[in-house]
Amino acid sequence: MTVDERRWVAIFLYLQILDVLSTLIGFSLGNTEASPFVRLLVRFGPAAGLVLSKVVALGLVAACFALKRMRMIRFINYWYAGLIVWNLFVVLNVLIGPELRARRAS
Repeated sequence: MTVDERRWVAIFLYLQILDVLSTLIGFSLGNTEASPFVRLLVRFGPAAGLVLSKVVALGLVAACFALKRMRMIRFINYWYAGLIVWNLFVVLNVLIGPELRARRAS
């Protein structure tokens, strides 16, 4: 594995951690899972569902290795980066949204 490929795999692992943390924060604020697939997995419990979804994500990266499609990991990383931005947007909307709506109404 080249240095560049190792870097993309490290980024993938960091993004998985950020996705779990931002999703758990969203759950703690009362948000629900938007993804139909992950929502199905979360029926087993939030932590179990997230672990199962991460197993699927790791399987996807393992398939990229097996098929020698390392560039695909880069696109997977972009996808997860977008999901994390979405999670943070939803969390901030829950935390700041009511205050902003109150300001606009007055």
